[in-house]
Amino acid sequence: MPVMPSTHTPRSRSDAPLVFITGASSGIGQALALRFAQAGYRLALVARRAREMQAWADARAFDATECRVYGADVADTDSIAAAGQACLAEQGVPDVVIANAGISVGMDTCERADIDVMARTFATNNTGLAATFHPFLTAMATRGSGVLVGIASVAAIRGLPGHGAYCASKAAVVAYCESLRGELRSSGVAVVTLLPGYVDTPLTRQNRYSMPFLLSAETFADRAFNAIRARSSYRVIPWQMGVVAKLLRLLPNALFDRLLSGRPRKHRQGEGRT
Repeated sequence: MPVMPSTHTPRSRSDAPLVFITGASSGIGQALALRFAQAGYRLALVARRAREMQAWADARAFDATECRVYGADVADTDSIAAAGQACLAEQGVPDVVIANAGISVGMDTCERADIDVMARTFATNNTGLAATFHPFLTAMATRGSGVLVGIASVAAIRGLPGHGAYCASKAAVVAYCESLRGELRSSGVAVVTLLPGYVDTPLTRQNRYSMPFLLSAETFADRAFNAIRARSSYRVIPWQMGVVAKLLRLLPNALFDRLLSGRPRKHRQGEGRT
């Protein structure tokens, strides 16, 4: 993998490294885009709200050599695969691909509509992640370098009441990325799994429970950038949430269940903002 440039590298070099980021129109994805731009990367940004994403890029005076926007829905395999192919054709093979797009909606298995919520969550958070990586694997392996980044969550470590779809999907991200890392071990392509704790984004501001060790999106992006640069295979950000989650993992089930009894649940579809 090419050496990641310093934050003072000029943005306009046509030979600058390239990062491909899904879910880039807000929250963590947008903060990551800005952090990589500050480090001298060219940007390939994917969002369903392409017009909003382009307005963000225009407001920062990015030109076409610095940033291109691709409209795609990661839950639609053909859509995100086409965005990847367009990136390859227009900007070349990325140095870093970040599968960041995801959804988080509460569910109640008693409700028929929530089974559809679960299917949509998996389509976005899991199949969409694999489909994001798919267009680039052969080209990266042929080149012998690159980093694939899967955004999981601390919620992957233990299942939380009312969070069944989200926790299950993020646990699957961890397992999938671990499998992919083994497959690519001798290719020169690294797989990095990032597990955010609580990050202040539009997705989390609706939560009706406490969020310890809450980070700004900018702080998370800076720490994530450093983990990606280090090619860390697995990183919880912030580390304190990793300690908390691991301690919860060690609790006997009966004690864990009692501890979470009565904890407010994540909003279901149609409850508050989702």
